[in-house]
Amino acid sequence: MDNKEPSAWKKTILAAMTSYIDAGSIVAGAAGLSLWQAYLGMDGYQMGLLAALSSNAGSAAVGALIGGRICDKYGRKFVYTYDLLIYIIGMLLIVFGINYPMLLIGYVIVGLGVGADIVASWTLIAEEAPAKNRAKHCGSAQFAWALGPAVVLLISAWINQYGMIGSRIVFGHLIIVAAWVWYQRLKMPESKDWRAAKLAEEKLLAEGKVEKISYSTLLSGINLKTVLFLCGVYSVWNLCASTWGFFMPYIYEHVGNLSNSMSQLMSVGSFVISFVGTYFIFMQLGDKVSRRLLYTIIGGIYVIGWGVWVLPPDMLSMWMLIMFTIFAGINNGSGQQAFYQLWCSELFPTKYRATAQGLTFFITRIAAAVWGFCVPVIMNSLGFRYAAMLMVAFAFISWLVGTIWAPDTNGKTLKQIEIERYGHEVQ
Repeated sequence: MDNKEPSAWKKTILAAMTSYIDAGSIVAGAAGLSLWQAYLGMDGYQMGLLAALSSNAGSAAVGALIGGRICDKYGRKFVYTYDLLIYIIGMLLIVFGINYPMLLIGYVIVGLGVGADIVASWTLIAEEAPAKNRAKHCGSAQFAWALGPAVVLLISAWINQYGMIGSRIVFGHLIIVAAWVWYQRLKMPESKDWRAAKLAEEKLLAEGKVEKISYSTLLSGINLKTVLFLCGVYSVWNLCASTWGFFMPYIYEHVGNLSNSMSQLMSVGSFVISFVGTYFIFMQLGDKVSRRLLYTIIGGIYVIGWGVWVLPPDMLSMWMLIMFTIFAGINNGSGQQAFYQLWCSELFPTKYRATAQGLTFFITRIAAAVWGFCVPVIMNSLGFRYAAMLMVAFAFISWLVGTIWAPDTNGKTLKQIEIERYGHEVQ
């Protein structure tokens, strides 16, 4: 076996592929939902439960919370060696599902695997990335996050005409991708930062000086401020993003009065804009210009974009829908999620970096699960304009929090950032 150390970019790409299979699984479920509903005769309650416990919400939240703690205790490699096997088991249940329990259990298992893997992978990317190019490396995960849905939607548009077999094939391609990534990761070493932190911890443990980490550590002092900041940036924004990801084809058709084919085209176009924007904006500029300025601009256009849907339906014109598609695509590729992934890895010490990421990701996906239940109720009882007003408010709050409190971390090593924030190395 070749024992040569993989390059930083190879480690980044293999870790970033988690975002491809995460977002791909979410959109594959949405794209084939009507087929599965007809095949299994699902009622509204069953569909709601499926959405709430899927990789877009509840199960991924729990997976991140558990995976983050395991990741800090036993290592990044321990998690990403096994979690994709869990993901594959869940996907096999979906692909060969013949009843609702199989489908639901498959969704839950997929979400648990995805949640744990995202925490391990995003943490590893930041720890292995060169300080001067950390945004570029972290942005690769966002690139993969946008690429996954674009590929899934394109495959679905072509193959869903064959009915259930088409949807099963779409899910099946994610198994192939996950299996390849899992095999490649077997050759990857443990994070150097984690190894160093673990050695320091073991030394302190032998001397009886080590402090045990608990969630109370993350919910006090500077850590609490950081958690609140990240939730303000990411969790609040994700209420818009999760709606965009799951309901946008419906909104384009029933509010924007577009045909089904045009609705699908706009959705695909937005994801294409996302990964193009990630590469040319976040990955190219995130290490070179003020991140506060970049965040302010990209977050601001998202507020403007959602503002389109507050207008009465008869005032909506095609150029407005195209503007929203472009603005949402740019933001979803280079906006709050990309900055969250970067900042969450930078602002916590190695000792509990993954645990903190797991906690904030848990909060985000649980909030998305609750909001996912509320959106259809609001649209049915009050109309989509009221839901859109809330979306504008969420986008504005997220924009404001990030614009005011964006940290200055450009070009600094993780150790430098840690000492600046805590006044010493956290051991």
